Amino acid sequence: MLISSGVGERLREERERLGKNQTDFGVTAGVSRGTQKAYELGSSSPDVRYLSGLQELGVDVHYVLTGARADVDLNNLSEVESAVLGNLRLMSEDDRNVLLRTAAAFASAASLAGNKPQK
Repeated sequence: MLISSGVGERLREERERLGKNQTDFGVTAGVSRGTQKAYELGSSSPDVRYLSGLQELGVDVHYVLTGARADVDLNNLSEVESAVLGNLRLMSEDDRNVLLRTAAAFASAASLAGNKPQK
């Protein structure tokens, strides 16, 4: 059974957004370049393991499957936001927790100072 149309095109969009070629993207997600190409052409459907691997890369899997962005419009991120999100998945869980606490502290300090977070 094949997944709905458009999945392959959205996979390509996400791969290009992350600045990866088919070989590197596929290998990182656990498939060969040929399999990656087949997914992008829509001639084969990705499995759950592959999609889970994509999630770890920072791919918006919800968008790939449905065509709708989950929570964030990843196309309109600043260069700094893209860098942070791109590297977040590479961090250890402890480092991500430190980052989360730091961000919460900055947000709290901004709130106390009467500043609203920038979007």
